[in-house]
Amino acid sequence: MRRRMHLAAAILCVALALPLAAAAAGKATAAAPAAPSAPPNVTAAMVKGGCKAFAALIAASPDAASTYSSAAGGGMTVFCPSDDAVAAFAPRYKNLTADGKASLLLFHAVPVYYSPGSLKSNNGVMNTLATDGAAKNYNFTLQNEGNVVTIKTGASGAVARVKATVLDADPVAVYAVDRVVQPVELFKPAPSPTPAPAPAPAADAPKAGKGAHARHRAAPVVADAPGPDADDAPPADQKKDSKKSSAADVVRSRWFAAALAVVAVASTLA
Repeated sequence: MRRRMHLAAAILCVALALPLAAAAAGKATAAAPAAPSAPPNVTAAMVKGGCKAFAALIAASPDAASTYSSAAGGGMTVFCPSDDAVAAFAPRYKNLTADGKASLLLFHAVPVYYSPGSLKSNNGVMNTLATDGAAKNYNFTLQNEGNVVTIKTGASGAVARVKATVLDADPVAVYAVDRVVQPVELFKPAPSPTPAPAPAPAADAPKAGKGAHARHRAAPVVADAPGPDADDAPPADQKKDSKKSSAADVVRSRWFAAALAVVAVASTLA
């Protein structure tokens, strides 16, 4: 009889203990923090967004691949050149060293997450994943021109423009650009614009007296137009003969007048 009582008591204790244990286990499970989600696969997003060639370059560079992977968890914005842009830039990319290639690839990402809205509201100089203190600046200038977001550097070459949003999943954003962004640390700087030539000094205006005298001396001499009777005029040598004849007639007239005067005087005396 006593054994039966002890067995019943034991069964009752177990029955009471099971709900308490289940409740405690549930509380422990609810209190445990959820495991953080893995950051998005950046290179996979590039492939889907038209930047397959750029993703392949990152995968081929161990330094760039490891840096992209580690930076994705803390926040990152990537500007991936389109396949056409990478193809056009391929000859220059091949001439870079391994370190230069890695720096160029890291130069296309900044260690901050920028959503499309925040990207269009930011202007100024930005550090990149390639920046390493003062030894390697590797900065570019982000500038908004209306609805167009541009990336500019001090190196020669055209400005890169953001074409589309490839991925926007906090803490990672990926944007496609139309050109490979060239850091001035690897490529020649853009030439300085040639200053415009200075205007030639204006000539001093001539003084009134000297100017009038100069104009008088410089004026060409124009012969008078011949009159209506010009064709009937005698030759020059005939003009000279006519002048001589006229002079002789004058002398003869004067001599005849003097003779008449002498005759008149002589008649008076007689």
